[in-house]
Amino acid sequence: MTPESVMTLGRQGMEVMLMISAPLLIVTLVVGLIIGVFQAATQINDASLSFVPKLVAVIASLIIAGPWILTIMTDYMRRLLTDLPGLIG
Repeated sequence: MTPESVMTLGRQGMEVMLMISAPLLIVTLVVGLIIGVFQAATQINDASLSFVPKLVAVIASLIIAGPWILTIMTDYMRRLLTDLPGLIG
């Protein structure tokens, strides 16, 4: 295994990780921003007010983006396992 192939595998793994986590993180960021503005405008400081909507939004985005995330992960693992004999030997 050459250093270039190790770096390529690491880069591809990081790209897949960023791709599958991006939808959930973006939804959480947007919902948190909206709730933060609402809390600042109304001066309501309740921890459950920010936690529950974020949880609901993440679950909804996971339901919506779940098939896409699963496809990305399966394609990556299929490529990795298919190329593994060539990488080792």
